[in-house]
Amino acid sequence: MRREELYLRDIVEAADDVAGFLSGISREEFLRNNLVRSAVLQKLMIIGEAAAHIGEALRTKYPEVPWQGIVSFRNYAIHGYFGVNWGYAWIAATQDTPLLRARVLAVLQAEFGA
Repeated sequence: MRREELYLRDIVEAADDVAGFLSGISREEFLRNNLVRSAVLQKLMIIGEAAAHIGEALRTKYPEVPWQGIVSFRNYAIHGYFGVNWGYAWIAATQDTPLLRARVLAVLQAEFGA
């Protein structure tokens, strides 16, 4: 079984990838560009999958990280529910993900000195 530290690092790395994919991309371009949308959604799903592997003790210790919301978004995206709301994905990628990255990085530093 992988250590939680590695899952937390996965979240930070995927968030960095999302930022890179969206660098210089407007919302309108994101909505038109299937390749960028697909890449961003894949990384958001990786974030959700990694968050699902964080144990209850760490989740409870760091309630400022919306663990369940992250996992719920992943479940929504992976199961499709007959189509992804790309406007919501844009918000998740551009607003929620940078904040999440900062919070998870703080957890990594506090727990693992990373």
